[in-house]
Amino acid sequence: MTRAGFQALWSHWRRNPLQLFTLVAGLALATALWSGVQAVNVEARASYDAAAETLGEAQYDQLRPRSGGTIPQDRYVALRRAGWLVAPVLEGEFAVNGERLRLVGIDPLTAPAGLGTGGEEVDLAAFLGGRVILANAETSARLGSIADVTILVRNSVAPGTIVTDIGSAQRLLQRAGAISRLILLPGQPLGRPPLAAIAPDLILDPAQGGTDMGRLTDSFHLNLTAFGLLSFAVGIFIVHGAIGLAFEQRRGMVRTLRALGMPLRRLVGLMVAELFLLALLAGGLGVVLGYLVAAALLPDVAATLRGLYGVQVAGTLGLRPAWWATGLGMALLGTALAAGGALWRIARMPLLASAQPRVWGVAASRGRLFLAALAVILLLAALGLALWGKGLVLGFALLACLLIGAALALPLILDAILAFGQRHARRVIAEWFWADTRAQLPGLSLALMALLLAMAANVGVSTMVSSFRLTFTGFLDQRLASELYIRTDNGAALEAFAAPRSREVLPIQSIDMPLAGLPAQVYGARIGATYRDNWAFLAATTDVWDSVAEGQAVIVNEQLARRAGLWVGDRLTVGTLTLPIAGVFGDYGNPVGQAILAEPVFKRLFPGEAPTRFGLRSDNPIALRRALIDGLGLPEGQIVDQAALKALSLQVFERTFTVTAALNVLTLAVAAFAILMSLLTLAAMRLPHLAPVWALGLTRRQLGGLELLRALLLALLTATLALPLGLALAWTLLAVVNVEAFGWRLPMYLFPADYARLGAFALVAATLAAAWPARRLARTPPAALLKVFANER
Repeated sequence: MTRAGFQALWSHWRRNPLQLFTLVAGLALATALWSGVQAVNVEARASYDAAAETLGEAQYDQLRPRSGGTIPQDRYVALRRAGWLVAPVLEGEFAVNGERLRLVGIDPLTAPAGLGTGGEEVDLAAFLGGRVILANAETSARLGSIADVTILVRNSVAPGTIVTDIGSAQRLLQRAGAISRLILLPGQPLGRPPLAAIAPDLILDPAQGGTDMGRLTDSFHLNLTAFGLLSFAVGIFIVHGAIGLAFEQRRGMVRTLRALGMPLRRLVGLMVAELFLLALLAGGLGVVLGYLVAAALLPDVAATLRGLYGVQVAGTLGLRPAWWATGLGMALLGTALAAGGALWRIARMPLLASAQPRVWGVAASRGRLFLAALAVILLLAALGLALWGKGLVLGFALLACLLIGAALALPLILDAILAFGQRHARRVIAEWFWADTRAQLPGLSLALMALLLAMAANVGVSTMVSSFRLTFTGFLDQRLASELYIRTDNGAALEAFAAPRSREVLPIQSIDMPLAGLPAQVYGARIGATYRDNWAFLAATTDVWDSVAEGQAVIVNEQLARRAGLWVGDRLTVGTLTLPIAGVFGDYGNPVGQAILAEPVFKRLFPGEAPTRFGLRSDNPIALRRALIDGLGLPEGQIVDQAALKALSLQVFERTFTVTAALNVLTLAVAAFAILMSLLTLAAMRLPHLAPVWALGLTRRQLGGLELLRALLLALLTATLALPLGLALAWTLLAVVNVEAFGWRLPMYLFPADYARLGAFALVAATLAAAWPARRLARTPPAALLKVFANER
C-alpha cells in the first residue's frame, strides 16, 4: 500500500507539471540567493582567517609601541638578550609589477613554526637572501614573474599578501631597523626581567582569539546575510503557495486513500518523504545557482571590503562544505516551513472532512485570523524596538518585525480596499470584478507579499544608498579641499619648495593607536583657512578651531564619539594628554575612530612621526604640478589631483553597493516570478468562476482583459503600500542599523522620481507576469467553458 500511495501522490505532479516547476524553481531560487550570499561570506571569512594565520595576530600575544609608530630594532635585541622570546614582524604596503600588496617581513629563525609559511618547509638560505617570497595562488598569478625571485605558492598566505625575510622587507619598504610588532612566543622562561624595566615604551596586546578584520566587517556580512534571508523569504512564499495549492487540489485523493485503509500517519509520512525528495532536488539546483551568483558577486564584494576596510579578500570562489551544506539545510527548512501548516491540517481533519471545501475554507479562515493577530503583534513589537531598542541585533530584529508584520497585514489591507471598491461599484460588471478580485486574493496573497517585500527592500535600500551618495559627495567636497595631494619621504624639501608657490601647505600626519579603548587614528592638522572654511561639525563649541589650534582641545569623528559614549565637552585621553572634545565631525565611510590635534601638539606627543603626505592649496594646480615634477623632481605617480581622488573615492562608493543593488534586482525578479506562477496555477481553477460570466455575455477577450486589469490593480495597490514600508525600512537602516553597525547616522532624503520608476517597473513586471495567463484565458476554447456546466460543481 505504501508504494501505491506514493504513486498516487506522485501522479498529481505528473498531471500538473507547472505546479511541480513552480515548487522546484521557487525553492531553487530561494536557496540560490541564500547560498550565494553565504558563499561570499564564507570566502571572505576564510580570507580573514588566512590573514590572521599569516600575521600571527589571532594565536599569539603581541608587543606593540605604546604611542603607535614602529619599534626600533635595538629594543628587540635588548628583549632577546634579557631572555624574552620574541619574533619581529614588519608590515607595509609595497608595489610589485604594478600591484599594490601587503608586504609581511618575518624572521624565520625566531618566528613560530608555520607563521606565514603554512607549516611547509622553505629553503632557508634562499628565503633569508630575499630570493624566495611566499604568496597564495591568486596573488602569485597577479604578480607574474619577478627577476631573480622565486614565488612559492602557499595557499595559507592571506590574499593580496607576500611574505619575505624581515631584512628584505626593511630594504624594500625603506624602513631600516624598523619593526611593526613583536610576537610573544609561548613557553617564556621564568625569572626574566619585567617588560617595564627593558622596554617601557611597549605594551602587551593579548591574542585576539579571532581576527580584527572579521570583527570589523561583521556588520557588512550581517547586512549581506539579512538580504539573503529576505530573498530566501520571498522565494519561500512561492513554495508555500505551490504546496498549499497542491494540497488543496489533492483533497479528494487524501479522502480516497484514507477510506481505502491507509493509516493517517503513513499518509503524512509519504507526503513528508515526497517533499523531502523535492527539497533535495531543488536545494541541489539552488546550490549550483548560488555558486554562479556568488562567483559573479565576489569581485565586487572583494573591492568593497578592500575600499571600505582595507582588507584583502580572494577574488575567486572555493567550493567549501560550509555554505553548500547550509544551502541544502535551508532548502529543507524552507520546505518544512512552507508545508507545515498544510500537513498539520491534514493530520487534524476527520476522515471525510478532508474533501469538503468548506472545511478547508474554515481552516484557512482560522489561519487568516491567526496571521492577522500575529501581524498586529509584530508591528507593535517593531514600534517598541524603534522607541527603546539598542544594539545591532535589536536593529535587525526591528527590521524583521517590521517587514514580516507588514507582509502578514497586506492581505487584510487589500481585502478592506477591495471591499470598499465593491460597495461603491455602480455597474454589475464592476461589482462582479471587485468581488471576484476579493475571491482571488487568498490565492495571490503570498505572491503579493513577496512583491511587497521586494519593492519595500528596493525603496529602502535605494533611499539609503542615494542619501549616502548625496551626503558622501558633500563630505568629499569638505575633506578633499586641497587641489593637489603629494606623497613623499622628504617632507622638509617639499614644504620649502611649495610654500612660496601655494596658498597653504597642509601636512597629513597620523598614527594608529587606541583611544577610549577602541581602535583609532590620531591626526595632526595645521589649522588654517582650509579647515576653518570647509569643515562642518555635527556638534561643536563656538570657538572650536581656536581651541584646537591653541592645543587646548581635540575634535573627534562621529564613530569614536558614539562608540565611546563621548560628546562635546567630554574629555579624551590621547597619549599622555587629556583634552576636552571641542567638536564632533561626520566621517562617512571610515570604519574606525579618529581624533585630530593641532600640529604642534601632535609633534610633541609623537616626535618620531614625520609626515609623508601633504595637501597643497593653489589657484593654478596645473602649473604647480608641473613645477613639482620639473623643479623638485617628484615622480608623477606621487602627485594626485583632487578630481582624480574624488573619482576614486566615488568609484569605491559605487562598488560598495553593487552587491545590494544586484540582490534587490534578483529579489524583485523572484517576486515577479511568484506572481506569474500564482496566476498560471490559478488559471485552471478559475474556469468554474468565469464560465457563468461568459455565458451571461462577456467575451473571452473581455475576460482576459479583466484578468490583466486585476493583476495590474493588485500590483498597483501593493506598490502603493510598499512605499511607506520602504521608507520606514530606510529610516531603520539609516537611523538604527547604520549607527549600530558603522558608527555614523546619515540624513534621510526622499527621491520621488526613483520611487515612480520603481513603481513603473513593478507594474511592467506584473503586466508581463499576467499577460500569459490572460492570453491563455482569452484563447480558452468555448467547449472547455461549456464543460463546467456539465460538472457537478
